[in-house]
Amino acid sequence: MTRASRSDITRRRLASQALTGSVSDPALVVDRLLAVQAQDLRWAKWAVAVRAPGCTSADVDRLIDSGRIVRSWPMRGTLHLVPAPDLAWLLGLTTPRLWAGAATRRRDLGLDEATIERSRTVAENALSGGRELTRAGFLALLESHGISTDGQRGYHLIWHLAQSGTLCWGRQLDAQQMLVLLAEWVPRPRQLERDQALGEYLLRYLAGHGPAPLTDFAWWSQLTMTDAKTALAVAGEQLDALDVDGVRHLLPQRSDLGPLRRAAPGRGPNAVLALPAFDEYLLGYRDRSFAIEPEKLTTVVPGKNGIFLPLLVRGGRVFGTWRRDWRPRAITVQPTPFTAQSTESLPAAERALQEYARFLGRPVQVLPAPTTVPAAQ
Repeated sequence: MTRASRSDITRRRLASQALTGSVSDPALVVDRLLAVQAQDLRWAKWAVAVRAPGCTSADVDRLIDSGRIVRSWPMRGTLHLVPAPDLAWLLGLTTPRLWAGAATRRRDLGLDEATIERSRTVAENALSGGRELTRAGFLALLESHGISTDGQRGYHLIWHLAQSGTLCWGRQLDAQQMLVLLAEWVPRPRQLERDQALGEYLLRYLAGHGPAPLTDFAWWSQLTMTDAKTALAVAGEQLDALDVDGVRHLLPQRSDLGPLRRAAPGRGPNAVLALPAFDEYLLGYRDRSFAIEPEKLTTVVPGKNGIFLPLLVRGGRVFGTWRRDWRPRAITVQPTPFTAQSTESLPAAERALQEYARFLGRPVQVLPAPTTVPAAQ
């Protein structure tokens, strides 16, 4: 096993995550990452586009509206963008454990199996033939059939129907996504046997996130370590390993997702990037110390509440955050470095934020950084 430094891992991850700008097609970005967290769809679109320089929000919209990439709950009970053909086998691996883990919540909400199946029948009857409904329209339809959606019941019914492969989110209409039947929206899903799917899961994770230890994969996928070890047994001959301080970091020997070209202009090893909230560069690992000092994590995740702020990254290391405010006539963005010393990177950060403005195709005002830097919480 080859020895490697921590900086080697950081450099390789920038390339694996397509943050060197070496992928031009946003669809291939999603193929490479496999799953892009998307509870906030606007941030998820930027997560895709920042990895495909020149890509616009409209470009990502077309991928979603065409069904090339699809938004659903493939893992961790959280919305993600995934390549449409891969959603079914992902759900096949992750649904049983998530379903079991939600049993108490279902019971608290009074959602028994009969209620869920009645909702499924209503959905299939209403949406078959390529029809679609807004979230509000679907909940009203359930109510009209005597199925209460009060409180969190409506959300959990949609989640359960999506998690079990009946529903997914389809095209966008008037700033909201429509609910559709997964079998019609993705008519040709990939079919994989369980062990084959586990091996694919690990290979795809490492193609878009590696090098990484098996524990990071288990955390990201929320599979059991038993399943993670099965995945390693299936895919092991296709993997290499690097030793970093005695920890085995895995990476594919090759990838079927296409070669990564050289870094694009402005995306070299010391490039400054403005990444979105919930970006895979930080969220995709259990051990985040390769990207950020542990004491700074509370600045990126204030209150340790699971809400990740947008990131400023220089040379693969997080050196600050930024915020975005939507206004009626314009959008404002503002960089906030961790330390006064980091202000030397602010001109490059402003250029990165202007790249975000070009992605939106809307007026964006870049505000100056605050005169004082935030203290770690």
